[in-house]
Amino acid sequence: METLRERKKQRTREALLRAAIQLFTTRGYERTTVDDIADTVGVSQRTFFRYFAGKEEAALALDAMTVANFVDAVRARPPHEAPLEALRQAVLQGWDTLHEVVESVVPVERFLGMYRVIESTPVLLAAHLRRSVEVEEILARLLADREGLDLATDPRPRLTVAVFSGVMRVTERQWLTDGDFSLEAMRELTVSYLELLGPALTGNWAPYTKT
Repeated sequence: METLRERKKQRTREALLRAAIQLFTTRGYERTTVDDIADTVGVSQRTFFRYFAGKEEAALALDAMTVANFVDAVRARPPHEAPLEALRQAVLQGWDTLHEVVESVVPVERFLGMYRVIESTPVLLAAHLRRSVEVEEILARLLADREGLDLATDPRPRLTVAVFSGVMRVTERQWLTDGDFSLEAMRELTVSYLELLGPALTGNWAPYTKT
């Protein structure tokens, strides 16, 4: 059972993260300092560093939460599902349950706003892409275990994850370009782009009409 001390630590961490996200999305990442975040919560800089290694970790913390939720969802998918379908269903489940994951810290709209901050801040985008590579390896190992494959000799899990991740990256970029920054728009794009994947890979390049 969680102790009072543990609950207090969790509340402090969430307060710091909430303040950081608010400042990053309103003032900008580069114009926000650790002192700004700590002052907003009413704690010392030293306290901030008990919970986060720096601004970068705080900026990517919500994304880390949703990624962990996605990985857990992949792990829980029924074993009879094809690997790509398991990834597809897990990511859609992630969008459907996003409120449950992030709203203990910030509203979903604020979380989505951090996507734009990450994309427009080179140091955060680089860190985000580095982390994505690490997550791809975790997912590849998960798929290999599901299918009883040896990842050292069978490239299919890594190939499947690479293709899936590419679709998700294109989806994010298009979502940022379209200007409709709602959760519904992101989910709709995710569905439509994943549905295009099969025909694109098999060479069925019929004219595409955006719905």
